[in-house]
Amino acid sequence: MKELFDKTTINGMTLTNRFVRSATWEGMCEMDGRPTLRLASSYRDLAAGGVGMIITGYAFVRPDGKQLAGKMGIHSDNFADEMSFLTRAVHKEGGKICMQLVHAGGQTTTKVAGRRPLAPSAVKVEQFPEEPDSMSKQDIDEIVTAFGNGARRAKKYGFDAVQLHAAHGYLINQFLSPMTNRRTDDYGGTVENRCRFLLEVYRRVRSEVGADFPVFVKLNGSDNLEGGLDIGDAVHAGCMLDKEKIDAIEVSGGTSASGERTPVRTKIDKPSREAYNLALALEIKKAVRCHIMAVGGFRSLAVINEAVIDSGIDYISMSRPFIREPRLINRWKEGDLSPARCISCNGCFKPGLKEGGIYCVVEKKEAQKLTTEHR
Repeated sequence: MKELFDKTTINGMTLTNRFVRSATWEGMCEMDGRPTLRLASSYRDLAAGGVGMIITGYAFVRPDGKQLAGKMGIHSDNFADEMSFLTRAVHKEGGKICMQLVHAGGQTTTKVAGRRPLAPSAVKVEQFPEEPDSMSKQDIDEIVTAFGNGARRAKKYGFDAVQLHAAHGYLINQFLSPMTNRRTDDYGGTVENRCRFLLEVYRRVRSEVGADFPVFVKLNGSDNLEGGLDIGDAVHAGCMLDKEKIDAIEVSGGTSASGERTPVRTKIDKPSREAYNLALALEIKKAVRCHIMAVGGFRSLAVINEAVIDSGIDYISMSRPFIREPRLINRWKEGDLSPARCISCNGCFKPGLKEGGIYCVVEKKEAQKLTTEHR
């Protein structure tokens, strides 16, 4: 029977437990995408705190795929020293680290990307800040190459795995979704055609890193939008990836335009509000043989145990709880089984924009209050 603190192996990579830190934009990189010492320290703390595998914040594979300030870049060979320092910091604590690769597509802006955004089709939808340019076949081929180059660099710098971000309304998801993909060529229309870009990216990445290096995909089980990607198409995409020997699929849901059903929901204050993508993950799990990671609102061990032990999910991904408690997994392992202290307010992301790095604002306020009371 599965246990949360089992040692497991994914394509030769051994993990000490079934807990994954899901990719999180930290806002801790330089303007060009170069990682900072603060970011390396943050990852080191997560590894020391017991997280089985850390997935980095989304790293852009080309400058025109950047979205937010402080975002990591894997588009250049110039960051080799900083990247290698970062992976060594994690490995010294016994952790594993996976780089997430992304192109923001239509979810960026001309100001940030340095050009008019690229997307599968020139359509203005709610999640796009402006109308993008429709990608040519040359654009597609060049971005596929950029993903491959990013994966090659990640392996060279000591990352233990790579993950393709095919969720949350970014470029790969834009190809998958009939709402944002209105193409009439081989990349649009049927679900097979809409999966073509994803499969080309995966194949190029696999060719760069080899068969014995873990490659994952973060996939929306549903965009939670009328006319967007639905669970039927997501299962189809998962099966196609499974046939291509993907090592794991992390199942998420929603985009920035999905209202209350976005990827990062608030008010997760009771077990019934937790695990909001679990049903989607289980649908994909039933159809594939690869490992499945579920992400979305996990806060308590009772819900996590049910997902892993009762339902058969392979790994549990969390993000915001680790911002407040980097050593949450060790706390649970040591016997303090109370739920994560994260209150799901999403306040942690504001300092990333204003102060050069995310942190738990609630925790900071409480610490400041204690300091004042003891003066």
